[in-house]
Amino acid sequence: MHVQSHKFKELAIKAINDSRLQENLRQIGEGFRSRRDQAFSQVKHPEALKERAREVKERAMAQLPALLEELEKRVKKAGGHVHWAKDAREANSLILAIAKMGRVRSVVKGKSMVTEEIGLNTVLERNGIHVWETDLGEFIIQLAGEPPSHIIGPALHKNKEEIALLFSEKLGIPYTNDPEQLTMAARGALRERFLNADMGITGSNMAVAETGSIVLVENEGNIRFCSTLPRIHVSIMGIEKVVQGLEDMVTLLEVLPRSATGQRLSVYTSILTGPRRQNELDGPEEFHLILLDNGRAEIFADLELREILYCLRCGACLNVCPVYLKAGGHSYGWVYSGPMGSVLSALLLPNRLGRELPFASTLCGACKEVCPVKIDIPRLLIALRQRLAEEKGQEAGIRFLQGLASTMGSAIMARPTLYHLFSTTMKPPNRLLHLLDKRGVSLASHILPWAKCRSLPLLKEPFSKKWPKIKKELAEARTRQ
Repeated sequence: MHVQSHKFKELAIKAINDSRLQENLRQIGEGFRSRRDQAFSQVKHPEALKERAREVKERAMAQLPALLEELEKRVKKAGGHVHWAKDAREANSLILAIAKMGRVRSVVKGKSMVTEEIGLNTVLERNGIHVWETDLGEFIIQLAGEPPSHIIGPALHKNKEEIALLFSEKLGIPYTNDPEQLTMAARGALRERFLNADMGITGSNMAVAETGSIVLVENEGNIRFCSTLPRIHVSIMGIEKVVQGLEDMVTLLEVLPRSATGQRLSVYTSILTGPRRQNELDGPEEFHLILLDNGRAEIFADLELREILYCLRCGACLNVCPVYLKAGGHSYGWVYSGPMGSVLSALLLPNRLGRELPFASTLCGACKEVCPVKIDIPRLLIALRQRLAEEKGQEAGIRFLQGLASTMGSAIMARPTLYHLFSTTMKPPNRLLHLLDKRGVSLASHILPWAKCRSLPLLKEPFSKKWPKIKKELAEARTRQ
C-alpha cells in the first residue's frame, strides 16, 4: 500500500504551483457544481429526499451485522460465493486464490476505489496476472502510472492535451486531442481485453440484503462487460455498503447520480444476483462477493465517528472544498481525497499515516451542505483534530499555554475594568509587534505555526469609548426624522 498522506503540505505546495493543474481543478469545481445544482433543482423537496437517504443509511448501520449475514445467505442461495476479508492482505489473498483456482491469466476491472484501497492491481501483476482498467479515467491513469485524483473522475487532473500525448506514446496512435478520437482509441485497445479476459473484477455501489443483489452504477458500459463476459466475476465491497431492501436501494439511487454527475439516473444501473442461470444468455459461470472490513468494523464501533460510513462515494464534497480545489487529489497521498477522504484516510490508514489530513480543511461547511446523506463532515474533522492533538505528547506545553491564555482571556473579557486596563497597557507592545510583523518578523509564529499565515492586527480605539459618540449621533438622527 503506497501512502503519502504524511506529506500533504509538501504535495499541496507542489500542486498549488502547477498552473496547468490549477486550471484543470478550477474547471472540475465549476462543472460538477453546476450539474449537481441543476439535477437537485428538479426535485420537488430535495432536503426531504436527502433526509430519507440519510435514514436509509442510519437504519442500515443500526442493524449492520444482521444485514451482512442476510446478504451472505441470499448470495449463496443465488449460487454465489461469499468471502470475508479482515484487511487488505486477506482480500488480496482471497482474490489471488480465486484467480489461481480458475487458471486466470488476464483480468478486466471496473472502476473501484476499494480495489485501489487494497492495492489489488500490484498484487495480481506481481503474480503474473495481467490487469486492465476499463473505465476510461482509470485506463488513462493506468497508462500514466498514477493513482486516481478524484472519486468520480480518476483522471480529471489531466486535460485533453496531456491525454493526447499519453495515448500517442503508450498506444502508438497519431497525436490527436479530439476527445471522440481519443475515446475510440481507448475503446479499440480495450475491446480485445474484454473478449479474452478470464476474470472480471468490480466494486459495488451497494448490496441489497433481502435479495442478495449487488448494484453497480456507471455511464460507460464497461462494468457490464466486466461482470458478464469473463467466466468469473468477483465483486469486492466495504461492509458498510449494504442496505436492507429494494426500496432503500431506490432511495439512494435518487441521490447518488444527482450528487455524483448531475444526472437523474446513471446511463447504466446494473442489479446483479448470483452467477448466470441455465436459462440466461449472459453472465459469469462463477460469482464471488468479498466483504471487506479493513478498519471499518472499528469505525462502526466508534459512535462519535460512525457517521462517515454513510458515505456514498459521490464526490460532491470534493467539488465544493476550497482545499481540494487548490491542492488536488494527489496531495492527500492515498485513495480517498477531499473532505470525506480527510476523515476516512485518518481512520483507515495504519500508524496514523493520515494524521495531517483532518487539518486540511477550512471547516467552511460546504461539504456538509452538499452531502446527499447529510454527513456532518466538519464535526467529524473537529473530533479527529482533537483526538490527534491529544495523542501528540510533544504538544503538551503548547496546550497548557493555550489553555492558560483562554482562561485569562475569559477572565479579562468578563470584567470591564480589567478589560479596559488590559487594552490600555497592551497598546505599546502591540504597536511594536505589529511593526515587526509588517517587516516579516513574526514572533507569534515561533509558538503557533498558523501565525505564519496571518498578520497581527493593530489595536485601535475600543468600542466602549466610541459608543457614547455613536449613541449621541443615533439620537440626533432620530430627532431629525
